[in-house]
Amino acid sequence: MDFIDPKLEAYVAAHSGEEPAILQNLNRDTYANVLMPRMLSGHVQGRILAMFCQMIAPKRILELGTFTGYSAICLAEGLKPDGLLYTIDINEELEEMAKTYFEKAGISSRTKQFIGNAIEIIPKLDEEFDLVFIDADKLNYSKYYDLVFDKLKIGGYIIADNILWSGKVLTEDPKDKDLEAIKIYNQKVKNDSRVSCVVLPLRDGISIVRKNSN
Repeated sequence: MDFIDPKLEAYVAAHSGEEPAILQNLNRDTYANVLMPRMLSGHVQGRILAMFCQMIAPKRILELGTFTGYSAICLAEGLKPDGLLYTIDINEELEEMAKTYFEKAGISSRTKQFIGNAIEIIPKLDEEFDLVFIDADKLNYSKYYDLVFDKLKIGGYIIADNILWSGKVLTEDPKDKDLEAIKIYNQKVKNDSRVSCVVLPLRDGISIVRKNSN
Protein backbone atom coordinates (compact mmCIF):
# COMPACT_ATOMS: atom_id res chain seq x y z
CA MET A 1 0.00 0.00 0.00
CA ASP A 2 3.10 2.25 -0.09
CA PHE A 3 2.76 4.01 -3.44
CA ILE A 4 4.38 7.30 -2.46
CA ASP A 5 7.31 8.38 -0.32
CA PRO A 6 6.31 8.33 3.39
CA LYS A 7 7.45 11.96 3.75
CA LEU A 8 5.24 13.00 0.86
CA GLU A 9 2.38 10.97 2.33
CA ALA A 10 2.85 12.82 5.63
CA TYR A 11 2.78 16.12 3.73
CA VAL A 12 -0.49 15.14 2.06
CA ALA A 13 -2.03 14.29 5.43
CA ALA A 14 -0.76 17.53 6.98
CA HIS A 15 -2.30 19.60 4.19
CA SER A 16 -5.63 17.80 4.10
CA GLY A 17 -8.60 18.47 6.35
CA GLU A 18 -8.17 17.56 9.99
CA GLU A 19 -9.26 14.08 11.04
CA PRO A 20 -12.29 14.61 13.32
CA ALA A 21 -11.70 13.69 16.97
CA ILE A 22 -14.27 10.87 16.88
CA LEU A 23 -12.38 9.28 13.98
CA GLN A 24 -9.01 9.75 15.67
CA ASN A 25 -10.41 7.82 18.63
CA LEU A 26 -11.84 5.10 16.40
CA ASN A 27 -8.54 4.84 14.55
CA ARG A 28 -6.62 4.32 17.80
CA ASP A 29 -9.23 1.92 19.15
CA THR A 30 -9.12 -0.16 15.96
CA TYR A 31 -5.32 -0.39 15.90
CA ALA A 32 -5.21 -1.27 19.60
CA ASN A 33 -7.95 -3.89 19.68
CA VAL A 34 -8.83 -5.29 16.24
CA LEU A 35 -7.07 -7.76 13.99
CA MET A 36 -5.95 -6.45 10.58
CA PRO A 37 -6.43 -2.76 11.51
CA ARG A 38 -5.07 -1.63 8.13
CA MET A 39 -8.49 -2.47 6.73
CA LEU A 40 -9.58 0.85 8.24
CA SER A 41 -9.82 3.68 5.67
CA GLY A 42 -7.69 6.16 7.62
CA HIS A 43 -7.26 9.92 7.66
CA VAL A 44 -6.69 10.96 4.02
CA GLN A 45 -8.92 8.34 2.42
CA GLY A 46 -11.60 9.14 4.97
CA ARG A 47 -11.44 12.85 4.10
CA ILE A 48 -11.71 11.96 0.42
CA LEU A 49 -14.78 9.79 1.02
CA ALA A 50 -16.35 12.60 3.04
CA MET A 51 -15.54 15.11 0.28
CA PHE A 52 -17.03 12.84 -2.42
CA CYS A 53 -20.23 12.55 -0.41
CA GLN A 54 -20.40 16.26 0.23
CA MET A 55 -20.14 16.82 -3.54
CA ILE A 56 -22.72 14.16 -4.41
CA ALA A 57 -25.05 14.89 -1.44
CA PRO A 58 -26.59 11.40 -1.58
CA LYS A 59 -29.95 10.56 -0.04
CA ARG A 60 -29.19 6.85 0.07
CA ILE A 61 -25.78 5.20 0.52
CA LEU A 62 -24.95 1.50 0.55
CA GLU A 63 -21.67 0.40 2.11
CA LEU A 64 -20.40 -3.17 1.74
CA GLY A 65 -17.84 -3.75 4.49
CA THR A 66 -18.52 -1.87 7.71
CA PHE A 67 -15.44 -3.08 9.61
CA THR A 68 -15.27 -0.81 12.70
CA GLY A 69 -17.38 1.98 11.19
CA TYR A 70 -14.73 4.52 10.15
CA SER A 71 -15.68 4.83 6.47
CA ALA A 72 -19.41 4.84 7.28
CA ILE A 73 -18.94 7.85 9.55
CA CYS A 74 -17.00 9.61 6.79
CA LEU A 75 -19.65 8.80 4.18
CA ALA A 76 -22.41 10.04 6.47
CA GLU A 77 -20.83 13.51 6.50
CA GLY A 78 -22.30 14.14 3.06
CA LEU A 79 -25.74 12.57 3.56
CA LYS A 80 -28.77 14.75 2.99
CA PRO A 81 -30.52 15.62 6.29
CA ASP A 82 -33.20 13.01 5.60
CA GLY A 83 -30.71 10.53 4.12
CA LEU A 84 -29.95 6.95 5.16
CA LEU A 85 -26.77 4.90 5.08
CA TYR A 86 -27.08 1.12 4.80
CA THR A 87 -23.96 -0.74 5.86
CA ILE A 88 -23.35 -4.50 5.71
CA ASP A 89 -20.63 -6.63 7.29
CA ILE A 90 -20.35 -10.36 7.87
CA ASN A 91 -18.27 -10.06 11.07
CA GLU A 92 -20.68 -10.00 14.01
CA GLU A 93 -17.79 -9.54 16.45
CA LEU A 94 -17.33 -5.94 15.28
CA GLU A 95 -21.02 -5.04 15.26
CA GLU A 96 -21.11 -3.49 18.74
CA MET A 97 -17.93 -1.51 18.21
CA ALA A 98 -19.27 0.05 15.02
CA LYS A 99 -22.64 0.68 16.63
CA THR A 100 -20.98 2.42 19.59
CA TYR A 101 -19.07 4.78 17.31
CA PHE A 102 -22.14 5.46 15.18
CA GLU A 103 -23.83 6.62 18.38
CA LYS A 104 -20.84 8.75 19.37
CA ALA A 105 -20.78 10.30 15.89
CA GLY A 106 -24.50 11.06 16.07
CA ILE A 107 -25.42 9.06 12.98
CA SER A 108 -27.29 6.11 14.54
CA SER A 109 -30.71 7.40 13.47
CA ARG A 110 -29.51 7.64 9.86
CA THR A 111 -27.68 4.31 9.76
CA LYS A 112 -29.11 0.86 9.07
CA GLN A 113 -26.56 -1.76 10.11
CA PHE A 114 -26.79 -5.32 8.80
CA ILE A 115 -24.75 -8.35 9.85
CA GLY A 116 -24.61 -11.22 7.39
CA ASN A 117 -23.78 -12.21 3.82
CA ALA A 118 -24.12 -9.19 1.55
CA ILE A 119 -24.94 -11.42 -1.43
CA GLU A 120 -28.08 -12.52 0.42
CA ILE A 121 -28.91 -9.12 1.95
CA ILE A 122 -28.56 -6.83 -1.08
CA PRO A 123 -31.47 -8.34 -3.08
CA LYS A 124 -33.77 -7.75 -0.08
CA LEU A 125 -33.04 -4.01 0.08
CA ASP A 126 -35.96 -2.11 -1.41
CA GLU A 127 -34.03 1.08 -2.11
CA GLU A 128 -32.50 3.11 -4.92
CA PHE A 129 -28.99 4.28 -4.05
CA ASP A 130 -27.05 7.38 -5.05
CA LEU A 131 -23.74 5.94 -3.90
CA VAL A 132 -22.35 2.46 -3.22
CA PHE A 133 -19.02 1.93 -1.46
CA ILE A 134 -17.50 -1.55 -1.89
CA ASP A 135 -14.82 -2.49 0.62
CA ALA A 136 -15.63 -6.09 1.49
CA ASP A 137 -14.22 -9.49 0.47
CA LYS A 138 -12.43 -9.13 -2.84
CA LEU A 139 -13.54 -12.47 -4.27
CA ASN A 140 -17.09 -11.17 -4.61
CA TYR A 141 -16.43 -7.66 -5.99
CA SER A 142 -17.87 -8.56 -9.40
CA LYS A 143 -20.94 -10.16 -7.82
CA TYR A 144 -21.49 -7.09 -5.66
CA TYR A 145 -21.23 -4.88 -8.74
CA ASP A 146 -23.90 -6.89 -10.53
CA LEU A 147 -26.18 -7.03 -7.49
CA VAL A 148 -26.10 -3.29 -6.79
CA PHE A 149 -26.15 -2.02 -10.37
CA ASP A 150 -29.92 -2.08 -10.88
CA LYS A 151 -30.39 -0.50 -7.43
CA LEU A 152 -28.12 2.41 -8.37
CA LYS A 153 -29.68 5.56 -9.80
CA ILE A 154 -28.56 6.78 -13.21
CA GLY A 155 -25.93 9.37 -12.34
CA GLY A 156 -25.07 7.44 -9.17
CA TYR A 157 -21.61 6.23 -8.20
CA ILE A 158 -19.90 2.99 -7.19
CA ILE A 159 -16.62 3.46 -5.30
CA ALA A 160 -14.47 0.36 -4.76
CA ASP A 161 -11.44 0.17 -2.47
CA ASN A 162 -8.21 -1.89 -2.68
CA ILE A 163 -8.39 -1.90 -6.45
CA LEU A 164 -4.60 -1.95 -6.96
CA TRP A 165 -3.97 -4.65 -4.35
CA SER A 166 -0.66 -3.21 -3.11
CA GLY A 167 0.48 -2.80 -6.71
CA LYS A 168 0.17 -6.52 -7.41
CA VAL A 169 -2.25 -5.87 -10.30
CA LEU A 170 0.90 -5.49 -12.40
CA THR A 171 1.92 -9.05 -11.57
CA GLU A 172 0.66 -12.60 -12.03
CA ASP A 173 0.12 -14.93 -9.09
CA PRO A 174 -2.28 -17.86 -9.68
CA LYS A 175 -2.28 -18.60 -5.95
CA ASP A 176 -3.63 -15.14 -5.05
CA LYS A 177 -7.36 -15.49 -5.69
CA ASP A 178 -8.05 -11.98 -4.37
CA LEU A 179 -5.67 -10.52 -6.92
CA GLU A 180 -7.38 -12.44 -9.71
CA ALA A 181 -10.81 -11.25 -8.54
CA ILE A 182 -9.72 -7.62 -8.42
CA LYS A 183 -8.22 -7.77 -11.91
CA ILE A 184 -11.44 -9.32 -13.20
CA TYR A 185 -13.45 -6.56 -11.49
CA ASN A 186 -11.27 -3.80 -12.97
CA GLN A 187 -11.64 -5.22 -16.48
CA LYS A 188 -15.37 -5.77 -16.00
CA VAL A 189 -15.86 -2.12 -15.12
CA LYS A 190 -13.64 -0.94 -17.96
CA ASN A 191 -15.66 -3.02 -20.47
CA ASP A 192 -19.08 -1.89 -19.19
CA SER A 193 -20.51 0.52 -21.76
CA ARG A 194 -23.14 1.70 -19.25
CA VAL A 195 -20.60 3.46 -17.06
CA SER A 196 -17.64 5.81 -17.02
CA CYS A 197 -14.78 5.04 -14.64
CA VAL A 198 -11.46 6.22 -13.27
CA VAL A 199 -8.90 4.58 -10.97
CA LEU A 200 -7.08 6.73 -8.41
CA PRO A 201 -3.69 5.54 -7.05
CA LEU A 202 -4.70 6.59 -3.55
CA ARG A 203 -3.54 4.34 -0.71
CA ASP A 204 -4.40 0.85 -2.07
CA GLY A 205 -6.25 2.20 -5.10
CA ILE A 206 -9.83 3.47 -5.47
CA SER A 207 -12.07 2.89 -8.48
CA ILE A 208 -14.84 5.41 -9.13
CA VAL A 209 -17.68 4.39 -11.45
CA ARG A 210 -20.51 6.62 -12.64
CA LYS A 211 -23.65 4.93 -13.94
CA ASN A 212 -24.70 6.58 -17.19
CA SER A 213 -27.45 4.21 -18.30
CA ASN A 214 -29.25 1.01 -17.36
